[in-house]
Amino acid sequence: MSLEKPICDFGKKANPFNLISTENKFISLEDIKGENGTLIMFICNHCPYVVATIKDIVLTSMELKKIKINTIAIMSNDPKDYPEDSFENMVEFSKKYNFDFPYLYDKDQKVGRDYDAVCTPDFFGYNSNLELQYRGRIYELNNKVRPRVRVENSPNELLNAMKMISETGEGPKMQTPSIGCSIKWSE
Repeated sequence: MSLEKPICDFGKKANPFNLISTENKFISLEDIKGENGTLIMFICNHCPYVVATIKDIVLTSMELKKIKINTIAIMSNDPKDYPEDSFENMVEFSKKYNFDFPYLYDKDQKVGRDYDAVCTPDFFGYNSNLELQYRGRIYELNNKVRPRVRVENSPNELLNAMKMISETGEGPKMQTPSIGCSIKWSE
């Protein structure tokens, strides 16, 4: 089931966290925040929307690093019903796609709930003061085909927004919500 997430709550402060990474180290928001901004995204290993965009997510992260914006991925799904999202599979997924950013496991789902994460992928773009400025999509996906593909010539809205945030501290006023699979909450 695909979901659209809510619009950006401009200025909302990022919630602190300290989660285990696929590198088996605990990483906090303070450890990883970027000088010119921070991208926090909620993803998982099995969602077709994540799988369709993950290579571009990694490339976007590399571009953001050049302008001193750090990226963090968090997996909040309950792996009991979705074993593809187990911690062990997170490690494999991050290796397969050469993540250059931490991939963190939100085992108790507290961080996902604190952020009001709705779907995977769900992007939260913050300025240097950790104030939310973007909650849009990476780009337009063609939902009429499987596997999902990027609509030809669609701009990388996430990259453009984060560049704007790094330069001005503010995100675009017009944002198109990301769509994806619902976060798999435990009972």
